[in-house]
Amino acid sequence: MAKTPVTFTLNDAEAALFVDPGAPLIDVLRRGAGDLTPKHGCGQGTCGACTVMIDGQPHLSCLTLAESVQDKRVDTTGGLAGGPDLHPLQTAFIEGFAAQCGFCTAGMLMAAKALLDRTPNPSRDEVIEAISGNLCRCTGYEPIVDAILTAAARMQGRAV
Repeated sequence: MAKTPVTFTLNDAEAALFVDPGAPLIDVLRRGAGDLTPKHGCGQGTCGACTVMIDGQPHLSCLTLAESVQDKRVDTTGGLAGGPDLHPLQTAFIEGFAAQCGFCTAGMLMAAKALLDRTPNPSRDEVIEAISGNLCRCTGYEPIVDAILTAAARMQGRAV
């Protein structure tokens, strides 16, 4: 089979790759583009570890065909920090011990970023709903929810 050319923006950089027809985006990001931040978890869309943003919306990269991101913007946790400074979500996750083994962290961060982009001051229930597609086997979710709420408050200039 002939490979398909796909051009897209990956974390502020242009990416132009040749991909196998039907290839999942997770494989193209990790193997083709060298972005190892999305994690390959279940490969079936049930764990959320591979969550990325496509044109500002969260998507499971294991279920997204690479060809579908032609001329779109793909953001991963690899581009979440701005330069040497961590994103407030990353800082809150570290400070709140929201990352235990770290396997779910990339997907959780991207799901949280999508939430905070559309709802800057979410309720606890909105945070829980936003990360409901991401499985974590280590934290019990409370540190993650607390970290997201802490980041939201800081991003709004509110004391925590």
